[in-house]
Amino acid sequence: MVKPDYITQTLSELGNETRLAIFRLLIKSGNDGMTIGEIGKRLKVPPSTLGFHLGGLVRVGLVTQKKVRRSVYCYAELDVLKRVLRSVEAECCEDQEPE
Repeated sequence: MVKPDYITQTLSELGNETRLAIFRLLIKSGNDGMTIGEIGKRLKVPPSTLGFHLGGLVRVGLVTQKKVRRSVYCYAELDVLKRVLRSVEAECCEDQEPE
């Protein structure tokens, strides 16, 4: 079971337009990931703003980062989002009275 505060934090991170755009872009990049610079270029987000938004996504585990030589690659962790959503879905109809 996923803790309620983690569900709130995770979904809150995706409630921001820029963070959602970053996450969606990384999902599209698949296992190849994308460098921070490429994300900034594609989304036209300045480096300091991008760093702020990536920090939140990394903090809740929606994005992981890996340094390769002089570049930092970012990867979407779609399984984290799926786990959170499955946890919410599992509560469906728990309080419903049987007919």
